[in-house]
Amino acid sequence: MSQATSPSETSAASQEASNPGSRAPDTAVLDRAVTAVAESKQRWARLGLKERRRLLDRTAREFLAVAPRWAEAGLAAKGLTEGGPAGGEEWLTGPYLVVRNLRLLHDALEDIAEAGKPEIPGPVKTRPDGRVTAGVFPSSLYDRMFYPNVTAEVWMQPGVALTDLPSTQAVAYDDPPPEGRSVLVLGAGNVSSIGPMDALYKLFVEKKTVVVKAHPVNAFLGPLFEEGFASLIAEGFLRIVYGGAEEGDYLCRHPEIDEIHITGSDRTYDAIVFGPGADGQAAKAENRPRNQKTITAELGNVSPVIVVPGPWKDGDFSYQAQNLAAMLVNNAGFNCNATRVIVLPASWPGSDRLLDELRRTLERISTRQAYYPGARDRFAAFQEAHPEMETFGQPAEGELPWALVPDVDPRESDDICFRQEAFCGLFAATRLAGDDLEDYLERATEFCNQALWGSLNATLIVHPAARRKAAVEEAISNLRYGTVAVNHWAAVGYGLVVTTWGAFPGHPAQDIQSGNGVVHNTLMFSRAEKSVVRAPFRAMPKPPWFPGHRTDAELAEALTRFEAAPSPFRLPGIFWEALRG
Repeated sequence: MSQATSPSETSAASQEASNPGSRAPDTAVLDRAVTAVAESKQRWARLGLKERRRLLDRTAREFLAVAPRWAEAGLAAKGLTEGGPAGGEEWLTGPYLVVRNLRLLHDALEDIAEAGKPEIPGPVKTRPDGRVTAGVFPSSLYDRMFYPNVTAEVWMQPGVALTDLPSTQAVAYDDPPPEGRSVLVLGAGNVSSIGPMDALYKLFVEKKTVVVKAHPVNAFLGPLFEEGFASLIAEGFLRIVYGGAEEGDYLCRHPEIDEIHITGSDRTYDAIVFGPGADGQAAKAENRPRNQKTITAELGNVSPVIVVPGPWKDGDFSYQAQNLAAMLVNNAGFNCNATRVIVLPASWPGSDRLLDELRRTLERISTRQAYYPGARDRFAAFQEAHPEMETFGQPAEGELPWALVPDVDPRESDDICFRQEAFCGLFAATRLAGDDLEDYLERATEFCNQALWGSLNATLIVHPAARRKAAVEEAISNLRYGTVAVNHWAAVGYGLVVTTWGAFPGHPAQDIQSGNGVVHNTLMFSRAEKSVVRAPFRAMPKPPWFPGHRTDAELAEALTRFEAAPSPFRLPGIFWEALRG
């Protein structure tokens, strides 16, 4: 076993990560971390299923033990309190998702031990266009209870036949075992579950050892993650390191790092692949990558919501305004899947009414700290481009208002609202003409695919009267996004964990947009195209990510503890908190 990077070394480094430009990288600490996982990669690639399941069990217990401190630290860093608005947000987007991921991976490994492949719980079908779809959610009675009438499918890439599907699952677990490889995971700073879940994917789906570099924005969580990953760290299969751009660059070029996974911006991706500055831009233009390693990435999106016209009632407008607001204000808008463009039918009277209800809803939601670097500059750039921008709320010092840019001309293909991810509490609305539902949806699909930057996720809001229309299914099929959701925020595709999460495949390195590759994907499909999530037009009870949910903290903690140890005896408490929300 290699010389380990001690917890004291990495924790001390986390103290300095908030000011990464003030010192030269401590390459000795980084080298020891990389060497540890490089020397363990062959052993990890050949480790048996029983030992892997044992490590997953221990890791779940370790993460559950740090979960309360993790949620408390995240709330404090973002200026929130557990009893205040959005008090459950850090539980829901942090410990809950990681513990759920660990359980689903354990289930998948049990299936592999028994049958050679993870079991697909839902129907497997061939669509009229030849694409194969696998029903992945719900997979249990508990799924049906917690997510009523929500379903999800993973759609395969063209060329995967029904008979081929099993051979595309869990390929890292086929005989003979793969050669060991070590991966650098560059963690994101906005959502605390991203780094740990990216690491779990590389470890347990791809069978690769991992070095996680904590993002400077949330490096304060690193010592807690070291506790959560204690068993994997002790075995030499994972290390957590700290620092900023200098450390990241050193690690990306390290000869003992075989692959890289990044969650961040396309600019960071370009700097890694082609190099920084003018020289990097010239290399990109000439397609001369300086880094030849395998690099996967999730890089954000100008996420659309397509509103489908229908016979909405008064309560529908209020509910969907909350739905849209939730897609923006969660995490103060610092989400890669936050709604950025609302696409509305120009001829539908409900478009004006929905926007008016959305304005009233935003006025009632407390503003939040603009904690993520560069938020004020991004906000100012959008405001300069669109002085007609409407703002909502009374932001205190350090906060930004919620903002809506109404009626952006869809013909202005280079508009900042369409080509840049705001990454703050700001979105836009645009209206598209259409002679009928079919024409509108065809135009909306083409607009999202062609005019909007990125391909990570898209949402459609569809009244039951239109749900089974052929045009709706055609739009779902033709939207070139890694996740397409009906009625729920597409971030649910991130949260189900059994679904894939990543860009629609096909972006070249010179135009990477939302990235390449997927994570989560606990049924381990190797040739997935996208995931499709379908939900009711109005969910009952209120989803815990909706603004103003009264018991979101209690519910999120209860769900986390359930995922660690599912039991029918935990159900009454969960339903009580859900109904009180």
